Amino acid sequence: MNGIYLVIIAALWLTLAYRIYGSFIAAKVLTLDENRVPPAVRLDDGRDYVPTNKWVTFGHHFAAIAGAGPLVGPVIAAQFGYLPGTLWLLIGAVFAGAVHDMVILFASVRHEGLSVAQIAKKEVSTVSGFCTSIAVLFLLVITLAGMAVVVANALYNSPWGTFTVAATIPIAIFIGIYLRWLRPGKIQEASVIGVLLVLAAVFAGPWIQHSPLAPYFTFNVKQLSIMLAFYGFFAAALPVWLLLAPRDYLSTYMKIGTIAALTIGIILVRPEIQMPAFSQFIHGGGPVIGGPVWPFVFITIACGALSGFHSLISTGTTPKMITNEKEILPIGYGAMLVESFVALMALIAATSLHPADYFAINSTPAAFAKLGLVVNELPHLAQMVGEDIAGRPGGAVSLAVGMAHIFSKIPGMEALMSFWYHFCIMFEALFILTLIDAGTRVGRYLLQEMGGVIYQPLKDPHWWPGIAFTSALICFAWGYLVLQGNISTIWPLFGVSNQLLGTLTLAIGTTMLFRMGRGRYAWVTILPMAFLATVTFTADYMNIFNVYLPQKNYLLAGVSGIMFVLVIIVLIDSIRRWIHLARTVPPDLSTTPKSQSPIHS
Repeated sequence: MNGIYLVIIAALWLTLAYRIYGSFIAAKVLTLDENRVPPAVRLDDGRDYVPTNKWVTFGHHFAAIAGAGPLVGPVIAAQFGYLPGTLWLLIGAVFAGAVHDMVILFASVRHEGLSVAQIAKKEVSTVSGFCTSIAVLFLLVITLAGMAVVVANALYNSPWGTFTVAATIPIAIFIGIYLRWLRPGKIQEASVIGVLLVLAAVFAGPWIQHSPLAPYFTFNVKQLSIMLAFYGFFAAALPVWLLLAPRDYLSTYMKIGTIAALTIGIILVRPEIQMPAFSQFIHGGGPVIGGPVWPFVFITIACGALSGFHSLISTGTTPKMITNEKEILPIGYGAMLVESFVALMALIAATSLHPADYFAINSTPAAFAKLGLVVNELPHLAQMVGEDIAGRPGGAVSLAVGMAHIFSKIPGMEALMSFWYHFCIMFEALFILTLIDAGTRVGRYLLQEMGGVIYQPLKDPHWWPGIAFTSALICFAWGYLVLQGNISTIWPLFGVSNQLLGTLTLAIGTTMLFRMGRGRYAWVTILPMAFLATVTFTADYMNIFNVYLPQKNYLLAGVSGIMFVLVIIVLIDSIRRWIHLARTVPPDLSTTPKSQSPIHS
């Protein structure tokens, strides 16, 4: 199949879904009320609650939810063939992921911008609120570990890539200082300088790779994993304006520009998808993910179709920026559909490689040797990009090779394939590091909040000993997890935990629908919740008893088991609450929203 057909199909399907299903949820299920004053306006404090232009809020929300997941997950899932991943991306995003994001964003707006854990406490019970807090903390640790594994596998023994990514750290710090002290308010000026400096770092890579400095930027996977944990500590502990904010800002430009370029490249080049619709590994035994397509495709793709991690954004900064409830449709539902489109572009880029080349990149040499496959273009591709690309599991390298391969087929671009490859590696790593620093900081906040119950000073966000201790603790947790596993064990753990949190969030959203008297529409959230619970519990069971325990990896087995128990408690608690609310709350049969009616009976 030609990749451009998938682009057209996806664009039409997602557009129709937004206009029909998204509008149905907005008008009938949630009854969004444009006359209701949202918390951003009512509680405007110029710091946390700030009424913001709809498109600026959309850009912030999309940049926050679309981390490395939609780029890496679909690429790893390509081992099953292109069709399973494509179907889940298109169907899952419309009926599960976008519904999840929109409903919990609505819930947070109606609850004054509270977090998902606080919403669970108010809507379900104190027990559910506590379990949700623990589940969120676990997901953060596992997500950060999964992202770190991807970066380490992409950059080891790659002085060009390591130098380029490392250079973005002082560049971000410089831009932070530039905007705060040197040229305050000159955002456009700083943007141009920052982007030019990042591009300069990419172009300087070949010189570094062939210079006496190369050994100083050549590390193995373990060394890179430890370095990433140290980076996470400083990113979490330093003032937000110094590193995290400028890195996020520069990353947004890179993400939008690169994905737009990839889409244009697919349209111009019209690459053939060389991976079959279904590979020989749909029943399991694959070199990338060992489990069968059911249920592992659903936890492997994760963010491109549904992500529990999105609930942290939908109940974090975004609800404190929305100026009108009508914006919940384009921001909550629409941004998830755009992320699904991005994930499909990544899938097309990866599956445009010859299957043997794809597996040679995403498997260890020993695992690939057992497949009996002969590489096709891999030696030529390795020569073109300027480094060994075989045996680099994690999805990042195969995606970068696929993207560079597409770009190189544009007339006049073939000689720049090495540049495109390292640019794509930098693009992926830049966003993963953005997730690592932001996620580590959120984890620090959670630890300070939870630890403050035991030791009051920890709650003080300005108390440096508390900041340093909690930053170090969260970094040690995910850094240790990285050293205990690899991409074949960490990524399924991330996928399971992510989808379990998504299941939990859908249950909380369903509770709110019953509480509002909209129980007759609860199928909108119950159906994806039930489906997600089924596949994720199955995958969790298979991970624990087929992978972790046979390998005596009791840490990963324990983490998986705890997440399972937490979600079961919230589900049982929620179902109990639904039954009670269905009996006591009269149905709201109106189609016109009540502008300032309370959400509680």
